[in-house]
Amino acid sequence: MPEMIDRLNDFIVCAKAATYIGSGLESISCRPGSHDLEFREGNYRYLDSYFGAANFIGEEVAYYEEKPVWAMNYYDCILVPERITAQETGEILKKSLSLLYKENRFLGGFEHSDGRDKYQDTNNGDLTSFRGKEWIERERIKVYELIYHGGLIK
Repeated sequence: MPEMIDRLNDFIVCAKAATYIGSGLESISCRPGSHDLEFREGNYRYLDSYFGAANFIGEEVAYYEEKPVWAMNYYDCILVPERITAQETGEILKKSLSLLYKENRFLGGFEHSDGRDKYQDTNNGDLTSFRGKEWIERERIKVYELIYHGGLIK
């Protein structure tokens, strides 16, 4: 089982890096109004389906042999729109998360700062079951927040 968990973690990190962070192409929408990003590798498939732009909600699912084995739900919100735009938020997230993925992981315990902006991600649990939060502070004011949770599907 640990080998399967390690392989699943590797796949999820690779899929996340190739889709949102890697500006992957959108696939066909699976629900009206959704934006869908898909990644495949061997027997694994990943689908990130979300709604919205500046404030969005979504779900990521990893499949093995077309059976769902892992999922994560998330909701984000720009808290102070007069201090940060959706585009700036996306740029900070992409830069910070790409550094996290280079450590071959995607869950909490991570911080990145460029002086003006500070990204933080904290969570409880591991790939099998977790809850977490990420946020961006601009000049020490929290301007963005995302809540997430998920784990294995049995």
